[in-house]
Amino acid sequence: MSVPLYQAKAEFFRMLGHPVRIRVLELLQDGPKAVRDLLAAIEVEPPALSQQLAVLRRSGIVTSTRDGSTVVYRLAGGDVADLMQAARRILTEMLAGQNELLEELREAEVTTR
Repeated sequence: MSVPLYQAKAEFFRMLGHPVRIRVLELLQDGPKAVRDLLAAIEVEPPALSQQLAVLRRSGIVTSTRDGSTVVYRLAGGDVADLMQAARRILTEMLAGQNELLEELREAEVTTR
């Protein structure tokens, strides 16, 4: 029995639902990164980063290669970078709307005094 598309999408977004995973994906938008570079950019303990990288790798959203003792991660495809950029645009619009509402509330508060 196959999983409905909406359920598969929900599972995909759940997989993205961790701040370290999101930060890794943001960093990988600029190109492949060694684990040591990811650790330097994300203030998290190595085992925690390793766990989150494993989740991303199992999902197929990132790939890894080994060069000697160095493991390098990269995005599996350009669509992930597009998704991260779309999320940034959506959040920017949402926050702009909240700022406008906040300003309206402040103005209303001043006029009612």
